[in-house]
Amino acid sequence: MTISATDVRFDADKMWVTLEDGRVIGVPMSWFPRLMAATEEERADVQFSAFGLHWSAIDEDISVPGLLEGRGANENAA
Repeated sequence: MTISATDVRFDADKMWVTLEDGRVIGVPMSWFPRLMAATEEERADVQFSAFGLHWSAIDEDISVPGLLEGRGANENAA
């Protein structure tokens, strides 16, 4: 069963991802340097899919399974 993201928001230190089952995952922004460096407008321009989140302007893709496993941008899937 695939769980998709339905919303994403940011504060000074974390990215908060809401999942379709109601869970909210908070992960450190330091896990995703491109998102840390992005403008608010670039962060707001996110596309949701069954696989995760995508930001075209900054070429960032984040998978929900990766978030659930605690993987950041620099940690490749095994």
